[in-house]
Amino acid sequence: MQVPLYQAKAEFFRMLGHPVRIRVLELLQSGPVAVRDLLTEIEIEPSSLSQQLAVLRRSGIVVSIRDGSTVSYALAGGDVAELLRAARRILTELIAGQHELLAELRHSEPPVPAPPLP
Repeated sequence: MQVPLYQAKAEFFRMLGHPVRIRVLELLQSGPVAVRDLLTEIEIEPSSLSQQLAVLRRSGIVVSIRDGSTVSYALAGGDVAELLRAARRILTELIAGQHELLAELRHSEPPVPAPPLP
């Protein structure tokens, strides 16, 4: 039985739903990055990074590249970078909207009455 498209999309977004995986994908947008450099940038335990890289590799959105003893990772395609850029645009709009709403709330707040004098 085939998985409905909406379910496949939900599983895809769930796979992206970890801060370390998002950070790895952000770092890989400019090209392949060695694991040692990912560790330096993300500052987590090697075993934790390895687990998150395995999830990304199994999903097919990153690939590993071995050059001697150095292992690097790269995005499997450019669509993931575009998805991250779209997420940034959406978040920017949401946050800007929240700031506008907050300013409106502050501006429309009735003045607080002064406490009665004793």
